[in-house]
Amino acid sequence: MSNIRKAFANGKAFIPFITCGDPDLETTAQVVRAAVANGADLVELGIPFSDPTAEGPVIQAANLRALNGGVTTEKIFGLVRDLRRDVTVPMVFMTYANVVFSYGTERFVSTCAEIGIDGLILPDVPFEEKDEFLPVCRKHGVDLISLIAPTSAQRVATIAREAEGFLYIVSSLGVTGVRSHIDTDISSIVSVVRENTDVPCAVGFGISTPEQAKKMAERSDGAIVGSAIIRLLAQYGRDAAPQVGAYVRRMKDALR
Repeated sequence: MSNIRKAFANGKAFIPFITCGDPDLETTAQVVRAAVANGADLVELGIPFSDPTAEGPVIQAANLRALNGGVTTEKIFGLVRDLRRDVTVPMVFMTYANVVFSYGTERFVSTCAEIGIDGLILPDVPFEEKDEFLPVCRKHGVDLISLIAPTSAQRVATIAREAEGFLYIVSSLGVTGVRSHIDTDISSIVSVVRENTDVPCAVGFGISTPEQAKKMAERSDGAIVGSAIIRLLAQYGRDAAPQVGAYVRRMKDALR
């Protein structure tokens, strides 16, 4: 069984997204631990990239802050090694194909496996092109996590049938960011997913309030939140861990 399944074993999963190195790696470590202590079931770690095409302004700014602070893929691997001394929940990387290519795909994925990363999300790799990464991921036991967008339509069943780890359902068109309304018919996407796989699915993009998280998790297996957490990091900087912990607790309580 994929380790990622454990995140969904006890009810609805809450999944925070955290950009590594914003404002520095010490803060990232504190924030991850605070999130897990307050109920995060799986942690999505962003490896910063200079051109993060799926991200809105909040996470783009976090990428820039991290890169300007000198964060590198190598240093992020070190961060994960440190976290794995006491953090037991599944962790996945979210980054872009270029980051993996420039490090060396084989070397990147084998290191992920060695340090305890359970999955990889590459939002700029279309489902049809995932075979560039899939054989290497399978070889090392790292789940390549697919995204389903509101525009996936006829492809939803196909993507679901080949899903690993969990399915990331994108709630809205456009880039990441906080939204006041989520209008996508998540229920119909989830019903197609359920017909084709027993791999869990979680909804992300645009969720920021406990009410939104509860609504999305009622229709799926969990909620993913990024921009709202990154805003706390932008606001509180090195003192963000307690704030993020309290936020995660509120969100997790809403899913219970």
